[in-house]
Amino acid sequence: MFLSTFEKPLDAKRRLVVPMEFRASVSGPFDGVFCFPSIEADCIEGGGKALYDRYQAVIEELDVGDPLRYSLEFTVLGGMAQLSFDTAGRVTLPENLCQMFGLTDQAVIVGLGDRFQIWRPDAFHAERLRQRQSARDGLAALRAQQRQARMGGAA
Repeated sequence: MFLSTFEKPLDAKRRLVVPMEFRASVSGPFDGVFCFPSIEADCIEGGGKALYDRYQAVIEELDVGDPLRYSLEFTVLGGMAQLSFDTAGRVTLPENLCQMFGLTDQAVIVGLGDRFQIWRPDAFHAERLRQRQSARDGLAALRAQQRQARMGGAA
């Protein structure tokens, strides 16, 4: 599992040290990660072979010619890079992904369980505020629904 948040420097070659906890999550026949433009946010998304397999399975459920299938193939598979770890536990981020999301000398890596995201620090901090508020609002709404269901079920 990819957990926690880390701020890491990017060197001039766009190499990023992947946290040891993340490297341990993806150990297997392929020693590295898959990265692609996130569908949900303006950042890089990545993970191990299990994440790749999950996206591939979703794509294969859709018929050839389905616009959603094409969108997923184009965005995920077409934007994907397979990044191997070097001996120092670094990956070299593709220049096109760095340019797309404005990554220069620092990056924030956010663990999301079975995947992670790589953000420009200022974009991450703004997104964190938005998501905290969304989580608060969503949890309050969920609790209200649960209270309503309990009260309605007791009547």
